[in-house]
Amino acid sequence: MAGKSPLRGEIWFTQLSVDPPDKGRRPVVIVSLDERNRHERADTVLVVPLTTSIHKDVPTHVFLTAGETGLGADSAARAEEVTVVRKQGLVAPRSRLRPLSDQRVCELARKVSLAMGC
Repeated sequence: MAGKSPLRGEIWFTQLSVDPPDKGRRPVVIVSLDERNRHERADTVLVVPLTTSIHKDVPTHVFLTAGETGLGADSAARAEEVTVVRKQGLVAPRSRLRPLSDQRVCELARKVSLAMGC
């Protein structure tokens, strides 16, 4: 990652360690606080991966339309897969994507809590 720091709600791309090596980069939404994201000594950010395998009945997923994100297709944020990634492994999108609102990020936080049985 060269240049700007990722900000809460933004969509970036990364290769997740849990994905098969041939999967390639996938979109993720940054959910950690900007104070952490901008901190020079913090080399990681908290993210929730996005998928185009949409199952609207999964209680830990947040459905996102392509119009809301700017991605080429509708997607689902998989809150049960919240993870930490290194900033250096993030790749900025080639085209301008729309950041998720604070309300949507907080909805993801509630889904993470649900995934933890809280």
